[in-house]
Amino acid sequence: MGRSAILKYLLDESGAAMLQTKAVYAYRVCIANTACRFALRLFSLSAICFITMIWATTAEPTNQRGCVAILLYHRFGAVADGEMTVTMPVFLEQLRILREDGFQVISLIDLLSRLGNKDTALPAKAVVITSDDGHISVYQEMFPIIRREYLPLTLFVYPSAISNASYAMTWAQLQEMQKTGLVDIESHSYWHPNFKTERRRLSPEAYRRFVQDQLRRSKAVLEQKFGSAVNVLSWPFGIYDADLIQAAKMAGYTAAVTIERRPVTAADNVMALPRYIVTNDDTGGTFRHMLSCSR
Repeated sequence: MGRSAILKYLLDESGAAMLQTKAVYAYRVCIANTACRFALRLFSLSAICFITMIWATTAEPTNQRGCVAILLYHRFGAVADGEMTVTMPVFLEQLRILREDGFQVISLIDLLSRLGNKDTALPAKAVVITSDDGHISVYQEMFPIIRREYLPLTLFVYPSAISNASYAMTWAQLQEMQKTGLVDIESHSYWHPNFKTERRRLSPEAYRRFVQDQLRRSKAVLEQKFGSAVNVLSWPFGIYDADLIQAAKMAGYTAAVTIERRPVTAADNVMALPRYIVTNDDTGGTFRHMLSCSR
């Protein structure tokens, strides 16, 4: 009989009735004998420990400390010619570490669903992969690996660059990625402004209109292009405050991500979820540290 079957037997109605009958009989026999009463107590403690051990080994694993790392990639290249460029050998090594260390790549939508349900625990050893800006190298280098390994990916793009900037993907390439069912496309504002700069430059009313245009216009264009709801925002340059969060909610966003370098916990504001910007130096122990619950 396996451990799960033993536990079920001990806890089901017939098993419980049998244990109760034997316990009453043993108590009546031993009640007048001090040594026997002591032995009965030892037996009871042993039974409790045994059941607890079986329960612990058969229960579904959960993330006891309640954290998930969201990884953020920007672009890929043959050489790391910038702080945010990751070479393919390093990316493949990072994926190898995820496999060997038993990490499950889940979608950002899955993570948000779990964060929104207090009765659902975060999965043990889970990680989310995202990418900002819509760089062409994500399509050329990252996407084939994502498709081969069947890994979910969330892309945050700003529509003004798509099919326009030389470094960016085209709408056709994004649609190809989305059709795999692995890639979710969300908003990175309309043209990636620095909201701190714009606040200083504009009058309060003009700034308010500017923010709403950046958030609403991006959402509308992406929903029209891909035929699916866009509910998540990546704050440009990681800049956000209480006013921007309120503006994002008014524009219809239900979650947003930043570039604060720490793992997500259930205590985090869903409109400002932290992420790790991944660089070419994040290998070995450095990468493993990012995946842990350390801050």
